[in-house]
Amino acid sequence: MMKKQAPFSEDQQQEQLQQSFSEYGLLDNLRNDIASPPIQTCLDEIAKFSRISTELQDIIEAKKDISSPPLELLRNYRSVFKRLSGDGVLNPHTESKKAELSTSETMRIASARFIQSSSGAADDLELLGHPYDYYFSCFSEDEIRNVQLAEILLAAAEKVGCQQFDAARQLLDRCDELCCSTGNPVERVVYYFSEALREKIDRETGRVSIKGLGNRMNFDLDEDMMRPSTPRIVNHQLVPFSQILQFSAIQTIVENVAEAKKVHVVDFGIWSGVQWMVLMQALVARRECSLELLKITAIGTCLQQVIEDTGKRLETFAQLFNVPFSFKIIMLQDILELKEDLFDLDEEESIVVYARFLLKTMISRPERLESAMKVMKKLNPCVMVVIEVESNHNSPAFTNRFPEVLFYYSAYFDCLKECLERDEENRKILESVYFGHGIRTMLAAEGEERNIRHVKIDVWRAFFSRFGMVEVDLGMASLYQADLMVKQFPCGSSCTLDMNGKCLIIGWKGTPIHSISAWRFE
Repeated sequence: MMKKQAPFSEDQQQEQLQQSFSEYGLLDNLRNDIASPPIQTCLDEIAKFSRISTELQDIIEAKKDISSPPLELLRNYRSVFKRLSGDGVLNPHTESKKAELSTSETMRIASARFIQSSSGAADDLELLGHPYDYYFSCFSEDEIRNVQLAEILLAAAEKVGCQQFDAARQLLDRCDELCCSTGNPVERVVYYFSEALREKIDRETGRVSIKGLGNRMNFDLDEDMMRPSTPRIVNHQLVPFSQILQFSAIQTIVENVAEAKKVHVVDFGIWSGVQWMVLMQALVARRECSLELLKITAIGTCLQQVIEDTGKRLETFAQLFNVPFSFKIIMLQDILELKEDLFDLDEEESIVVYARFLLKTMISRPERLESAMKVMKKLNPCVMVVIEVESNHNSPAFTNRFPEVLFYYSAYFDCLKECLERDEENRKILESVYFGHGIRTMLAAEGEERNIRHVKIDVWRAFFSRFGMVEVDLGMASLYQADLMVKQFPCGSSCTLDMNGKCLIIGWKGTPIHSISAWRFE
């Protein structure tokens, strides 16, 4: 199947990947003998609450709808716990507790215990014998301390949701006594979530005006991501997500332009452009269809000089590999200004749209999202590759957003623990500048100021269908690339690859982190 569907053979893939990795710092070594291991079978995306033990999977699958009152996501577990306890489904055994608890597992156990402790109804007394009590007795002192710290954070969040701000501050004071930004992953998560909750309290009570918070909230994460940065380079090299997404996307593009002599890539937010170096190598390696021109059009709304520098690097790289290449920038004050006539189009070229974390930037500005989609439809690309965050951080209710944001970042902090050293300076920057800002924006801000929002692939499917878009297969070779990349990282065993329909979900220990999908207009 690989030889039939891949635009270049396994030997060619390995040769090209090795050259790209070794020369451009993407990865130092690849194994010499590569087999094509199967991608894991499809799992439900609700696996974001990955298991402590297999017996807890029913709890994971039971909650699929989130709605209304304080911390409803957590409270709706109550009936599930009661049912499972009564049916004898959860029968703990000593061998279930072997490895150290992950950050997500710690948060999940804290959630269960928080539900128990906050339930005073008579019909909930049976929860006191819930198997989590047994698991809790098997934990180490550090794990018990982490669970208790997480419980305090959950209690503080519920107080904030109920607007009981004085009580919330007291609980956050306790959190601050027990955590720090350089501690273990649970302490780090609690530190940044406590910071976000305090900011929300200050905004709600008027202690700090929205204008006074302007400098913190006006930090443009997407703009900053376009600038060269050592922490992001380290993240790209040592944390698996970026390279998995990058090589899977490029392989999908290569398959969809296999017979095209002229390829036109429209890139919304080009960043470093390193992915197009990989594409160049793949296209020139084709034997049956020679490349006449690779054209890249970069769409930008800021940092024109940075985009120009990226273009110059790509032009230099293209000359080294004898790739016929052209680069154009379309600079806009506002994405609403984007029109079809701004593009240099050729009837003979195959157009590819590359939307890496583009759509999420416009969720809070739907008129811009609609406008951009209409332009893309007029371009009629042979494929549109979409990379997004796979989580629901778009609920208007704080009490619904909080659990989603908590479990998502718990998984990500746990990932950084395994991939980077504890005292790594770049890890501190990633957590404080990028993660910290994201957490504060998603939890403390409201309305248009809450400009960091994410939705899951099912929401994007419904949205794309309005424009006559259909989802297409990523291709076996693309899935192969994803599986191959996972195995190159020491922490690869914790990185999960699941399929949601035709969409690939990249996760950490079962918690979805990113999605990659391919689309075309009917």
